[in-house]
Amino acid sequence: MQVKDIIKELELFAPPSFQESYDNAGLIVGNSNDAVSAALISLDITEEVVQEAIDRKCDLIISHHPIIMGGIKRLNGNNYVERSVIKAIKNNIAIYACHTNADSVKTGVNGMISKKIGLQNCKILDPKKNSLLKLVTYAPKANADAVRDAIFSAGAGNIGNYDSCSFNTEGTGTFKANADANPHVGNLGELHQEEEIRIETVVPAYLKNKVVSALLKSHPYEEVAFDLFPLENVWNEVGSGMIGELPEDESELDFLKRIKKIFNVGCIKYTSLLNKPVKKVALCGGAGSFLVNKAKALGADVFISGDFKYHQYFDAENQLVIADIGHFESEQFTKELFYELLTKKIPNFAVCLSNVNTNPIKYL
Repeated sequence: MQVKDIIKELELFAPPSFQESYDNAGLIVGNSNDAVSAALISLDITEEVVQEAIDRKCDLIISHHPIIMGGIKRLNGNNYVERSVIKAIKNNIAIYACHTNADSVKTGVNGMISKKIGLQNCKILDPKKNSLLKLVTYAPKANADAVRDAIFSAGAGNIGNYDSCSFNTEGTGTFKANADANPHVGNLGELHQEEEIRIETVVPAYLKNKVVSALLKSHPYEEVAFDLFPLENVWNEVGSGMIGELPEDESELDFLKRIKKIFNVGCIKYTSLLNKPVKKVALCGGAGSFLVNKAKALGADVFISGDFKYHQYFDAENQLVIADIGHFESEQFTKELFYELLTKKIPNFAVCLSNVNTNPIKYL
């Protein structure tokens, strides 16, 4: 097993292109071709986590938060980041982070939080925009099925709970092959008319190259006509936060007490109770204060996240209850998420959950 084999599964689950611009997800320390025998999964990277990897003979650490976020100019061991990286390099331990890209996928960090709370009918709270393309191409009637199958297999044609989605119309294509051509049909120098199928489908932008490659390989023509159009549609499978419904209404206080227990929170900071049942719950792992207005607009009764600043609590405006359960607490089940993914996809690979509590915040 090589580091890249593990990375492949993580990035199929949470493509790197989904990460935010400020993020530094990916392979931070190590070579993707290095051999790996075991991986340690942690929320953060600290010196204690690296030591744990050494003690447990793990040569790869998979974390949610990147150990390096901004630029690093020197490795002198003057802070925990430098010391952790130096220690990992000295002991041939690779470090990989799966951060905001794992936040963005529907079955990722926020999906796991929703599962722990027991939410149903879950949807992305703030879906990504400008992430979809429309592919239009033309294939001879006899080859249309093969072309469609190829681009669907490459990731085109998925809309919500449906796959293999396309629209097809019949028409006539024309072309004249010059002396240097090798046409699939028709004769050199003669105008040819071919009964063709116009195929339209949707493509995630990050899969553009893969889908186009599949199109070109499966198409019988020497020169393949196709168009890619950017779409303004939101992509409901990818984005920030999550919103869903409880199976049964709960009182606000009972709900907050249940959240405190589920997430083992030292304390929950929350805004004024509104004395109404809790049915619709919005959430965002980590720091999600930027989603409060979106949660209000979609009628959430409670918004769960972490890292609220003082003035941001006023944004509740008696329209919902903000429940700040802490950054670490909200994302703690991310380790479980990665563990379940890797043990399912690579059952013969050793995966360990870190026993180090990396939460820097303590409670009295």
